Amino acid sequence: MSGLVGRTALVTGGAGGIGAAVSRELATRGARVIVADVDEVGAKELAGEIGGEAWSVDLTDTEALTGLTLEVDILVNNAGLQHVAAIEAFDPAMFHRILMLMVEAPFLLVRAALPHMYAAGWGRIINVSSVHGVRASPHKAAYVASKHALEGLSKVMALEGAEHGVTSNCVNPGYVRTPLVDAQIEAQARETQVAEVDVVEDVLLAGTAIKRLVEPAEVASLVAYLASDDAAMMTGSSSMIDGGWSAS
Repeated sequence: MSGLVGRTALVTGGAGGIGAAVSRELATRGARVIVADVDEVGAKELAGEIGGEAWSVDLTDTEALTGLTLEVDILVNNAGLQHVAAIEAFDPAMFHRILMLMVEAPFLLVRAALPHMYAAGWGRIINVSSVHGVRASPHKAAYVASKHALEGLSKVMALEGAEHGVTSNCVNPGYVRTPLVDAQIEAQARETQVAEVDVVEDVLLAGTAIKRLVEPAEVASLVAYLASDDAAMMTGSSSMIDGGWSAS
């Protein structure tokens, strides 16, 4: 469990949900973790718990990221935002905000981290995508567009980083048991006018073979593997952890 000793990891959206599970898992494996989150209190609490460092940052303020330099070995682009609405009713400002957070910010963070990774001859870029990186669902135009874009960006990173010892991969969970998904359930129930329990069973899990939500710790274990030396030959990949949704 000490395979990441001496490595520094940055986890965006690291104070809660998948990000918190990833932060804890990487710290358990020996990495020094920078917990980056707009939730300053949550980031500081978790960083204190795992012996890491907190970075209070609004990643939608992309101008502030353009001159950034990051000396990290592992970058986990996890921060995300969801908004549920039909396209004709989708707020353009919200569409733009989601793309800034989930496409532009990862690009800028990778851009800031690559010089250090290239100089070291080692680096791991892990992008928390989604089953929606390869599939679509109605009423999630910005989220689906962002995840599809992140998949393409990750592949370009993989090709450019290969000769420098830097890998880039996506992890693609289905619906994970997090506050973000709880909010999606509520929003989907309003949009479709059905009960929340029916949203889970008939909408969220309708296409999955395994009828349960993914646990954050399961995603964190996959991220930790991709961060390890054992995954040195994995790059440009998208690893599905979706209960068989994408197999149907």
